[in-house]
Amino acid sequence: MRNRSNPPDTAPPEHLDYEMWTGPAPMRPYCSINHPRGWRAFMEYGNGIVGDMCVHMLDMVRWMLDLGWPQRVASTGGIYVQTDSKANITDTQTATFDFGDLPIVWTHRAWGKAPDPDYSWAAFIYGDKGTLKADVHKYEFIPQGRGEKLEGKALYEYDKYPEDETEKALERHVASAMRVHWRNFLEAVDARTRPVSDIEQGYITATSCILANLSCKLGRSLEWDAQKGRIVGDDEANRLLARPYRSPWVHPDPKQV
Repeated sequence: MRNRSNPPDTAPPEHLDYEMWTGPAPMRPYCSINHPRGWRAFMEYGNGIVGDMCVHMLDMVRWMLDLGWPQRVASTGGIYVQTDSKANITDTQTATFDFGDLPIVWTHRAWGKAPDPDYSWAAFIYGDKGTLKADVHKYEFIPQGRGEKLEGKALYEYDKYPEDETEKALERHVASAMRVHWRNFLEAVDARTRPVSDIEQGYITATSCILANLSCKLGRSLEWDAQKGRIVGDDEANRLLARPYRSPWVHPDPKQV
């Protein structure tokens, strides 16, 4: 959810080394949003709602449909409604990831009501045999024409792991899935194989979302060359793939900035 407040700039609390906390990012005046966890409200520290929320749903859809890199990414949006907030991330944005014969479209609004209140943050896959709706809590498959609707809910394992009920800040609906991923990672380490959630897959999804934000900023679609790791025929966009580090931090690859 996009932060809607507009607190005044203040001196950072004494216990916080704000210089170190900011690191190589651009220095913003401190306000109560910044820390803890409110940093998502600012593009200086993150990648907006696309990089924070779309990245999860896009990753899930890519995995389910066995998709690699998008050929082209296009996005539009801005701050259209919540103009009195201090946040500088978009409150409205649509991104289209073109996988050739399959477009994946993300849309968010930080205002108003969700079109489907039961799936306010979810992925919908439309097929010739029906529609799959899935979020982190539940799923439904609604068949085309006659047929039985299939549905399921997140797995809770309180009988095996009673600490899940009391663990602070635990997202309980994904605790069982996290355990499967951890187990799969350790098995992959032992077998010297790639885990299900391989770092290359994370790179593809994260890069796709970064490209969406660049497209939104530049006002044009971007074609991606996955082999070269570059945007095709767009020097301005390529320069934005990395940003200068704030002194005294130094970018690990000075050629990229």
